[in-house]
Amino acid sequence: MAVTTLEQEIDAYEAMRTDLEAKYFDKWIIMRNSEVVGAFDSSEECIRFAIEKFGRGPYLIRQVGEPPVRLPASALLGTMNARD
Repeated sequence: MAVTTLEQEIDAYEAMRTDLEAKYFDKWIIMRNSEVVGAFDSSEECIRFAIEKFGRGPYLIRQVGEPPVRLPASALLGTMNARD
């Protein structure tokens, strides 16, 4: 399966929004290749999983039911590493 772009992941999220909100409301999800590949209770768990599994991406991390926040994964990982 070909890897999609981040914009394609965002489009897939928007197309699936109603179903995602019904199933994953308030969870942090990872979308890759237009599919949900993980759902987590915290952003930290979600980010760690995504980076370990997929590296730099592209993939979409979003808290379902909340407005999107755009930060580079490197900024998020740097913050998490500072706490380790």
